[in-house]
Amino acid sequence: MNTPILYLDHSATTPVCPEAVEAMMQVLRDGYGNPSSRHTLGRQAAALVQKATEQIMDALGVKQGALIFTSGGTEANNLAILGRAEAKPRLQGGTILTTQGEHASVEAPLAYLQQKGYSIAYLPTKEGVLDFSVAESFAAKKMLLATAMTVNNETGAVYDIKALSQYVHQHFPDALVHTDATQGFLKVDCSPQNTKVDMLTLSGHKIGAPKGIGALWISPDVIKTRGLLPRNIGGDQCQDLRSGTENVPGIVALGVACEVGKKQQKEKNEKMAQFRLSLLEELQNDARFRAVTVLTPKHPAPHILSLAIPGLPAETLLNFLSQKGICVSAGSACASNHHQSKASAALLAYGVPEKTALSTIRLSFDGTETQQDKERFLSLLSDALTFLYRRR
Repeated sequence: MNTPILYLDHSATTPVCPEAVEAMMQVLRDGYGNPSSRHTLGRQAAALVQKATEQIMDALGVKQGALIFTSGGTEANNLAILGRAEAKPRLQGGTILTTQGEHASVEAPLAYLQQKGYSIAYLPTKEGVLDFSVAESFAAKKMLLATAMTVNNETGAVYDIKALSQYVHQHFPDALVHTDATQGFLKVDCSPQNTKVDMLTLSGHKIGAPKGIGALWISPDVIKTRGLLPRNIGGDQCQDLRSGTENVPGIVALGVACEVGKKQQKEKNEKMAQFRLSLLEELQNDARFRAVTVLTPKHPAPHILSLAIPGLPAETLLNFLSQKGICVSAGSACASNHHQSKASAALLAYGVPEKTALSTIRLSFDGTETQQDKERFLSLLSDALTFLYRRR
């Protein structure tokens, strides 16, 4: 008899929602026109893209701006960062403000730009809070961009992006603010209308759409001033900012997933927050788990809970749980392929000791978890403490 899977890794990827599957399959069968073609099928495809655009913009809480469809969050982040840095000659060699422990799709472009002579300034994120007290150290810098994730994908901390936008726009009027909302979209308020960002990244496979589709929202002012340079050239799609024939099936699925997600957002977020809190209370109050360290950001996202058993490698615990049918993550799924026993920069910046960081796993929810799921996880975690931790 096969052990049923308990999937607690929704921050890595999500199942595709049935409505998105159905919509995508219909387009694959019947909507094969090229949106750039002027015949009937082309116009029908363009209309599908337009409808999806409206669905996504509605979920974002904006009516203006442009959506640049990409292959996912990584491409969107690269477009935002590299496209901004290379947009104007006056921006060459300028400074980009960010945080320690951003996703690799932000860290890598920043490292590339640093090699090209740009400066990178970092805001501390102790206990998941953006710290502007060091701002004077880069007050005189030629700031061109600030980029920070809405929700840290490892700690679950919700960053105050509105405060970041206010700070940057006040002190560096020529700089743009970008947020990677991959983990925050439809989980917390990340509407550009409220956070005042200039660019926002979202990824389809984090919200019930298929892999291979994402988007970068860009404000009207950035479009008007040509504040972004395309990374893909060779066509005039997506307002000349991302050449290539649009992935119509993926775009349609993303639009439907956004529409469904918005309708379910309040209920699902409440369920995730309740499950997270219930699990947190058990871990903190049950004597079986005295050896467990739980991260408790000041402003936690509803769907992420990270914990550690100091001294027990995260991969060991992950493998133990996986053999029992429970799927969790040891840090970011995108970084885990490196197989390096290196402490997470995000956890260290949060203030987690290196030994604890090396032992940290991440649980992430979707609102369908039950009391039985909680009891199963806690029972197996207790077994892990008995068979792995206390006998190491």
